[in-house]
Formats: sequence, C-alpha cells, structure tokens
Amino acid sequence: MGYIESYLALSAILFVLGLYTVSTRRNAVAILMGVELILNAANINFIAFSKFVTHSLDGHVVTIFVVMLAAAEAAVALAIVLNMYNNTGHINVDEANSLKQ
Repeated sequence: MGYIESYLALSAILFVLGLYTVSTRRNAVAILMGVELILNAANINFIAFSKFVTHSLDGHVVTIFVVMLAAAEAAVALAIVLNMYNNTGHINVDEANSLKQ
C-alpha cells in the first residue's frame, strides 16, 4: 500500500504547521486549530507505526484515546474562549490575564 516514510513525512508536515500556528497566532481559536493539527500528526504516527512495525491494533486504540482527549480539550478550551469573549469582547490571548480579575 505504501511506505512508512510517506506517512511520517505527512505527519512531520502537519506537526510543523501546527507548531507554527500555535507559536505565531494570537487568536485563541487559531491556536486551538494548531493544537488539533499537532494531535492529528501524533495520530498519524501511531497508526503508521502500528501498521508497519508492530502489526497490531495498539496504535489504533491509542489513537481513539487521543481523539477523545482532543474532543474534551476542544470543549473546555472553547468554553474558556467564550468566557473570555463575554468578558472582554475579543479573543486575543495576549490579554487573557484580564480573566484573573
């Protein structure tokens, strides 16, 4: 079907794009999308190594847990973003410390 290198290259590209997004954006929603890209890169690695190296379903099981973790993280983070927008009128993460007051 394919070689593991192609999956790892795709995963590396997604990881770098996610890392770039997280480190350069100030919008909280854009940062969350970058975190999702990073988690998807990890999922591709788990599946690729599960298929090509171990030939078991361990990577698939871990990927299901990562997807559940990502869904919980997105729900909590979006609740925080909505709270920040209700309090300040914007979602700029540089001014997130205003939620302390």
